[in-house]
Amino acid sequence: MSDVLDPARYTVAWIAPLEIEARAALHLLDHRHRGRFPLARGDDYIFHAGDMCGHNIVIGTLPAGQEYGTGSAAALASQVKKFFPNLWFGLLVGVAAGLPRPNGDPPRDIRLGDVLVALPEGDSAGLVAYDLGKETARDSFQLLRFGHVLATTEVVVRSAIGSIKLEAPNDVDIFLPYYDAIKDKEHATGTFADPGQDCDMLYEFDDDGGAREVGRPRRPDARRTRVWYGPIGSGEKLIKNARKRNELRDRYNVIGLEMEAAGTMNRIPVGVIRGVSDYGDPHKNKEWQPYAAAMAAAYAKAVLMEIHPRATISPDSQLAATAAQGGPVFNGPISGRNVVAGASASGGTMNLKFS
Repeated sequence: MSDVLDPARYTVAWIAPLEIEARAALHLLDHRHRGRFPLARGDDYIFHAGDMCGHNIVIGTLPAGQEYGTGSAAALASQVKKFFPNLWFGLLVGVAAGLPRPNGDPPRDIRLGDVLVALPEGDSAGLVAYDLGKETARDSFQLLRFGHVLATTEVVVRSAIGSIKLEAPNDVDIFLPYYDAIKDKEHATGTFADPGQDCDMLYEFDDDGGAREVGRPRRPDARRTRVWYGPIGSGEKLIKNARKRNELRDRYNVIGLEMEAAGTMNRIPVGVIRGVSDYGDPHKNKEWQPYAAAMAAAYAKAVLMEIHPRATISPDSQLAATAAQGGPVFNGPISGRNVVAGASASGGTMNLKFS
């Protein structure tokens, strides 16, 4: 087949801003498509392609060394939308800070490696852009449009999420096999294996900054992972402050915090799926990112499995089908600069010569 991929054949955008998030996505592809998309001046991103659950998927990630955040995510999403003319829907898949509320009613026992899925809850939007708003006269902050400033996820994606959610608390059983298939795959610094519950420590902080570990019972191995559905906060700043984290959690009732959705939603109304890699406090580090990224990617694959496409098209299969039907097959890239310089027929095959 040609080394040039056709952007028009890809209908699902999988946005994975961090390298480790993109690696997890690539491992979960059913087939990786060989070749590259044609680029021109002004095209800033290299996209990876493949198919998963019958969908032709393009995976977009940030360039090496680029700072992440809402601005970078917005630039990536804008180019995805421009480059791929037949997008059906998108998924934003990666890691986030989880926001437990041990003393809540009911308690919210979020653990590292759990999966967060953005959904509206009550009057709350599914995604809360918590730093978009205005300071009021009473020294408080009012969200722009009361938090409903971002586009909503495509209905078909929310329907797929709802179908999985119906199986809770056994919804984990739907996507865990996908994680098991890649947990031993390698990335730059290790594998996607679970660091273990003994390494999952949650701390409470007093007014003087002192930390105290919160005692939590060990989960049974059969219920190691949980999925949490609710509003997720999105902003420009990396949160490593327990007091600020708790303030955002209690004010907006969010289950997690991340840095890309607010920049993505109004370009591509993605479904937001996040694995918990930290608690948004001073103990934040990257140890849990591979495991959390893999769990989120596994849930995203389950979403794709729920949305069965009417027809599947891969570059190899379309090439074979075209040849079988007697249609033209081009074994090289054709551009506007190529003109037919001659033609000949042999055995029922028309051969065109380009200059």
